[in-house]
Order: sequence, then C-alpha cells, then structure tokens
Amino acid sequence: MFTSEVIASFNELETSIYNYICQNSEKVAYMRIRELADATHVSTATILRFCRKLNCDGFSEFKTKLKMELKQDKKSRIKSSQHAMLEFFERTLSTERDQQIRKAAELVSAADTVIFIGNGSSGILAEYGARYFSSLGKFSTYIKDFSYPIHSKLRYNSVTIALSVSGENPFTVSQLNKLKQEGSKVISITNNKLSTIAKISDLNISYYITEEFYQQSNITTQVPVVFIIESIARELHQL
Repeated sequence: MFTSEVIASFNELETSIYNYICQNSEKVAYMRIRELADATHVSTATILRFCRKLNCDGFSEFKTKLKMELKQDKKSRIKSSQHAMLEFFERTLSTERDQQIRKAAELVSAADTVIFIGNGSSGILAEYGARYFSSLGKFSTYIKDFSYPIHSKLRYNSVTIALSVSGENPFTVSQLNKLKQEGSKVISITNNKLSTIAKISDLNISYYITEEFYQQSNITTQVPVVFIIESIARELHQL
C-alpha cells in the first residue's frame, strides 16, 4: 500500500499522517476518521485526500487494507535455524551430492581462472567464496558489476561460479550469458535446478531449501551455500 512512489508524492501534512500510522498501525486500524484527524492535527478532508492517494475510496477501505496487511504480517513466522539446517541435510546430503562436489572441484582445478558472480546476498557470498578459494591456494576473483569488462586472458580456460537463490536474477543471468558465450565453464549453486541459471550451467548444485520471505525481503538461509562453497574448496585442495 505504501509504495516508494506514493510516499514520495506526500506533502508535509500527509507525511505526518503516514508517520503516525507507521507508529500506531494497530490502533489506527480501529480508529474513526475524526479520531485520526485529531491525533494527527489535520482535517478529515486531509485524511480523505490521503486515502485517495493510496487508491482507497474512503477511510473505511483504507482501514480494511491496513487490517489485511497487519494480518499478513502476523502470519510471517521465521523458522528456527535448526529447522532450516535439518531440511537441507535431510534433502540434499547424498552420494550424488558428493559426486557433484567432486566434479565441481575437478572443473575448477583444470581452470586457469575462477570467477565468482552473484547479486545481493548471493553477491556477498560470491565475494566470500572467491576469498575462501584463494585462501586454499586457488586464486579466484569476484566480479560485482555485471557490465564490468573482463580481459580476454581471464576468459580463456575459465570457470564461472554463479550464486543465486532463485536462479532467475536478471543481472546474474545477463552476466553469466556473456561469460558463457566467451567459453567459460559454468558452475551454479541455486535453490532450484529448474531455474534459468541452473539450465544454462555446465554443472548445477541445488540445495532445495523452502524459500522464506519477511515483508518484501527474501530471508532464505544461505548456510547451505556456504557449506557447498567450502566443500568444493576443500575437495579442490585435496586434488
């Protein structure tokens, strides 16, 4: 309901109403329009204009939408870290996974250049992965900017390790497509083997964790990604 575009359109009085609602949403959901006007020191006409900016015909519709959002927020429950880890280990630890880890290590071992890519939280882990690989003797680099020019020497006999929870991030897909066209082998670590990034990879390792969202943020645990990255690096060190 409160999108960035709508908030940017608020004048000073409307901003004060918005701030009051954010701080007292549970109470506002059951207020009368006169009570909200008195609490925010504005007229009822200003309240109605505020509601119309939120695509509500009146104050009653605004309260209905607000109650729906509050109810949705209450439904959001974050699973315990133990639950997420048990889910990961029960679903994915197998002989097949060990074979995938070894195959990934073999691809990296044969490459002259190792490039990590990812966006958002996956980008943070991509940077960590590059450092972890380098710490165990295989120099690797993390490229954050998907439009960053890559020298031809780096593209020759290279392996790209792409990280993405959804496997559909458009920036990562674009970056991966460029590297793949240059001949780079692709290893992807995603939550879904049917995703775009997984499909265009030479090797995909999926970890199958139930995705979690809190409000607008994807809070799916990234511990499986760290486990897989470190497993590949340790297998590579053995090779």
